[in-house]
Amino acid sequence: MSLTFCHSPHLTLQTHKNHHSRTQIPLFRSNFTLKPTLKLIFQTPQKQLSRSRISIPRSTQQEPPSVTLTPANTKWKSLLSTLASLYPVYVTVGGVVACLKPSTFSWFVEKAPGSYSFSLGFIMLAMGITLEFKDLVNLFMQRPLSILFGCAAQYTIMPALGFAISKMLGLSQSLSVGIILLSCCPGGTASNVVTLIAQGDVPLSIVVTVCSTLGAVLLTPLLTMVLAGTYVHVDAIKLSVSTLQVVVAPVLVGSYLQRIFPRAVKAALPFAPLLTVLTASLLACSVLSENVGLLKSSLVLPSLSSDVSPLVYAQAFFSSEMGMVVLSVLLLHFAGFFVGYIAATLAGFKERQRRAISIEVGMQNSSLGVVLAASHFSSAMVALPPAVSAVIMNIMGSSLGFFWRCVHPCDSKDSSKD
Repeated sequence: MSLTFCHSPHLTLQTHKNHHSRTQIPLFRSNFTLKPTLKLIFQTPQKQLSRSRISIPRSTQQEPPSVTLTPANTKWKSLLSTLASLYPVYVTVGGVVACLKPSTFSWFVEKAPGSYSFSLGFIMLAMGITLEFKDLVNLFMQRPLSILFGCAAQYTIMPALGFAISKMLGLSQSLSVGIILLSCCPGGTASNVVTLIAQGDVPLSIVVTVCSTLGAVLLTPLLTMVLAGTYVHVDAIKLSVSTLQVVVAPVLVGSYLQRIFPRAVKAALPFAPLLTVLTASLLACSVLSENVGLLKSSLVLPSLSSDVSPLVYAQAFFSSEMGMVVLSVLLLHFAGFFVGYIAATLAGFKERQRRAISIEVGMQNSSLGVVLAASHFSSAMVALPPAVSAVIMNIMGSSLGFFWRCVHPCDSKDSSKD
């Protein structure tokens, strides 16, 4: 409908509902006239609505993805995060399968050491895409003391604990060398995965792992010789090259991919924790399955009647060599987590850094320990502690990471200032 002021002796208001009807309403007499060109048109609500119907869909066509897909993305991310936090379950189930049926992992073990190196490299690559290269550089420049503290704690707390536990339990010479060798190994890449699960300082964990692994060229054989009285020859060049290939290079490649392909990395990022957890579980269980024959041969239990209580069975188990190995590994890693956290707290670090240092101290590179023991010692018993640690350490570390995941760091806002 339109309203028109008509030019006539009498001012009238014409209403046009359509092209075929017209109504004139007399208003009042007036001495002034209006030009015929003056025309005031008032649109009806129907036309206003019709125009709004044309413009609204254009704006809403771009909004539904952010409204409808965000809940779905949130559900998927929550599901992937939950699956990644089940690291203890994967390692436990895999460890049981490795003991009962070692041939399950034969396809992976037969391709070692290439399969082990590839797995470690993949884990570090997945860690690298969560970081920016400038963050790693800034970490070296801004927080050298935290890196130095983590490396120092790694090579002081754990070797001292390994030596003390071997003396306290009265282990045989071969097992003492094995537990000391394990305690003198650098931090493993599994510590980076657990730190990610535990909401710890992942950049600090990765840098400390790299530095402690590079330091293992000199410190691992030196500390083993001092504490165990046995010198472990380590090929410095070979260990350095493998460290660069397995640890340093994948992290740098991951950071580079994040900068060059940000959209692709952002799409793959939610899957990274779960893939690293599954890969770390496969690696740990494969190392155990490779040495399960040696483990079974060391498990000699006295013949007991069927009506004996479980406590007597447990007593008999921990009296055997296998039981002593399990007990020593449990004590070593538990004390490493605890003392590492207390030391970081006393040093004034915030919660994220405490968690990273605790996990870095408590988790060792068990695979390296197995390789060194098998390569440089005639007694097969030396490889037992590192082989058992490959599963027990991951179960303990991932359980601690799952616990910390449920406890949000209270100082998370300020953790980046350390």
